[in-house]
Amino acid sequence: MNNKPEKYYALNRKANFEYHILETYESGLMLFGSEVKSIAASRCSINDAYIIERNGELFIQNFHVAENQQTGSYFQHDPLRLRKLLLHRRQIDTIIGKINEDGCTAIVLNLHANNNKIKALIAVAKGKNAVNKKNAIIEREAKREMSRARRGDY
Repeated sequence: MNNKPEKYYALNRKANFEYHILETYESGLMLFGSEVKSIAASRCSINDAYIIERNGELFIQNFHVAENQQTGSYFQHDPLRLRKLLLHRRQIDTIIGKINEDGCTAIVLNLHANNNKIKALIAVAKGKNAVNKKNAIIEREAKREMSRARRGDY
C-alpha cells in the first residue's frame, strides 16, 4: 500500500527551520463542507497553526481557512475557529504528555489528501534558539558549496 500523500494543500515551510521535529503523526480533521471546498482549493494557511489540548482532546489553533465564495453568505464558517483532530486515544495521550514537557509544542507540518480524505501531518517539536538556526544556515550553505564543487559549477 502506498502511504505517500496524493496532493499537498498547505505546507509549513518554516517548521524545520524553527523547530527540532521529535515525532510525527498523521491525523484526520473535523471540517465543515465549506471548509473542505476551501482547503481543496488551497485557500488555507497553517504557518501560524499550533495544537492545543482541551478536555483531553486536541485542537488546531490559528489554522486559517478562507471563506468559500461559491456558497454565498447563508452558511459560512469562521475562518479561525478551533478544528478538532481525529487521533487514537493512545496517540492523543502521548502527544499531551509530550506537550506538557518543558519546551515542547505540537505544530502542523502539512495538509494533504490521502485516499480522498484531508489529513494533517502534525509533529511534536522543540523550538530552536538563534544559535541553532544560525548553525543550520551554515550547514545548508556548506552542503550547497560541496555539491557545486562536485558538479564543477563554479
